[in-house]
Order: sequence, then structure tokens, then C-alpha cells
Amino acid sequence: MPTGSVDVLFSPFSVKSLDLPNRIVMAPMTRSFSPGGIPGQDVAAYYQRRAEAGVGLILSEGTAINRPAAKNDPDVPDFHGDEALNGWQEVIDNVHDAGGRMGPQLWHVGSARNPRTEWRAPGPIDSPSGLSSPEKKFDEPMSDAAIADTISAFGQAAADAKRLGFDTVELHGAHGYLIDQFFWSGTNVRTDRYGGPSIRERASFGVEAIKAVRDATGPDFPVIIRLSQWKQQDFDARIAETPDEMAEWLVPMVEAGADVLHCSQRRFWEPEFPDIDGENGLNFAGWAKKLTGATTISVGSVGLSGEFVAAFAGESSRPASLDNLIRRMEREEFDLIAVGRALLSDPLWVHKIRVGAQAELKDFTREALATLY
Repeated sequence: MPTGSVDVLFSPFSVKSLDLPNRIVMAPMTRSFSPGGIPGQDVAAYYQRRAEAGVGLILSEGTAINRPAAKNDPDVPDFHGDEALNGWQEVIDNVHDAGGRMGPQLWHVGSARNPRTEWRAPGPIDSPSGLSSPEKKFDEPMSDAAIADTISAFGQAAADAKRLGFDTVELHGAHGYLIDQFFWSGTNVRTDRYGGPSIRERASFGVEAIKAVRDATGPDFPVIIRLSQWKQQDFDARIAETPDEMAEWLVPMVEAGADVLHCSQRRFWEPEFPDIDGENGLNFAGWAKKLTGATTISVGSVGLSGEFVAAFAGESSRPASLDNLIRRMEREEFDLIAVGRALLSDPLWVHKIRVGAQAELKDFTREALATLY
């Protein structure tokens, strides 16, 4: 538990039209509690509880854009169609009534399958090169028409988010899902304008998706993109091996209209390039901020003893010290911190941290995944 002051976590922060009361973000976490893709009152109440407890910004679970195979679980919520959008209207109204701010995470899984279900979405699978992982053929590559329609679907979902009153929107460009599959040389072997040997070339799809979202929402609406080096297909994968490669990857997205880079690591405290600045060097979000000047969110096993991959395999985690986080926030390495499992198991986590009630924090167990508490 923190021995330093947590005040740095509770200072206000603004980016464009988004004014936040503190630096704590609820990380997107797939919950699969929206039967048929329709979020109900239980989903609205779940997010409302976190808003009431003082979360600065809530980012929703992944929500499927309007493509036939955008999701790999039937109970992941959609972000298209009147019934689903009416459900999301109730969610954002409840969050606002509780004084919170929120954005949906717009999701397309690409060729990433879900090992926990036999369900398969209708229609062709979208992926840059028909690969589910390096050298593993899954289906045919996306056509130009499919790419154009997918980019348009991201823009339409963002427009709907703004129309419903959401405060921001996030594109999921991490963890081996569709946008990330374009970034990764292991799954993108295209030779057209959406592929190529350099990360700048392979980033074209993500850049165009961001432009579509920016065009759909206007200049003042904050746009976030979530990014990672690691993939669910390969925990050791890396998009950028050097800061120069990272700049080639990230700068075009910021120039296209991304205001915030949400930089996912399995463990937020690990340095991104330790050969350059040592074992206590900048993490992914720190380097992203240094290279682009954009606002950054760091995330990865915050506030718990075990890292999240092991936790989702069944390992329990206990509350852990926030001292490393506080030090990094005090030196302004990154701007915001996203908290996942700690907030999933304990909706009052932010309140307890703020008032010094660390002894009341809850452990995370896998059973928390089975309820929408």
C-alpha cells in the first residue's frame, strides 16, 4: 500500500473537451453480460457503481462495430443497431447522473478466436492476410471493399457515441485484434498500401480508422487508441524494437487525430527500452509520451500482486503497493493510469484509495469474472 501521497492520482486533468476530476481510468474489460449483444440495466448499474465511487474516466468493455464478424463472443455488446444503442444510452445517462465520464471502446477482433466458446460469428472473418497468428492460415485476406467498410464502421460507431452523449471514444488497436493484426508483421504480409516491411506502412489501416473517427466526431472530441507490443497470440511479440521504430508507429496516428495513446503492458512498471535508460527507465506510456507529445495512459497489473494473464488463468491476486505508480506519476512519466482487475472486483477501489482505507481493499479472484458486480 502507498507510503507516499496519493494526491498525484487525484489531481484534475483535461484533454480537449474532456475534463477529468482525477487521473484514474477504468480499463476496458470484456464482461460478456450482454445477451445477443444488447447491454441491459445490469450493465448500466455496473458502470454507474464505479462512477459513484469516483473513477475519473470509465472506458467500456470492447463493443462490436457494425461488421458481421467483429466479435468472437455472442454476449459481447454491440455498438450498432437501435436496441444496442438504446442500451448504451441508459449506460451513459446513468454514469452521467453519478457524475462520471465515459467512452466506449470500439472493437473488432479480426481473426482472434475465443477459446472459451464454440460460437462463431456469421460472415467472413476479417484479417489483413488471412492469418490468425504468424504462418497460421485461417481465411482469406480482407478485400479493399471490406477494409473500406470496416473503416467506415469505426467512424459510424464513433459518431453514434458522440450522439448518445459519451465523453470520448477508444479504438482497440492492441492485443492481437484487427487493428493490431495490421500493425504486426507476423499477421500482415500484404503488399498493397495496407502492408509492407515498415511499421509506418503497416500502420496505414489504423491511421485511416483514426481519421474516420476524427472526421465523424469533429475536432474537439477526444479520441483514444489502445496499443500494445504483446499479443494474445505471442506474449513476447514486439511492434517496435527501438524508439525510432516506435516513433514511426505512433506519430502518424497522433497526426491523424489520436489525442490519447493507451499503452498496454502486462506489468506497467517494466521499462520499455532498458538498454537505453536502465531497469528503472520509461515504460511504454512514458516513451509514447516522450516521442509524440500526446497524452498517455499506462496500464498493466495496477494495484495487485499478480499480473493479469496469470490471474485470468485462475491465480488470485492481493492488493499491492502503489508506491512505484505514485513515483512515476509524480515525475510525469505518463498522464493517466488505467486500473482493471482491482476495479472489477471492487467498485469502491478509487474511493478506498482516496480516503486511505487500503485495509478494506479486496483480493481479486477468478470468481469475480463470473459476476457483474
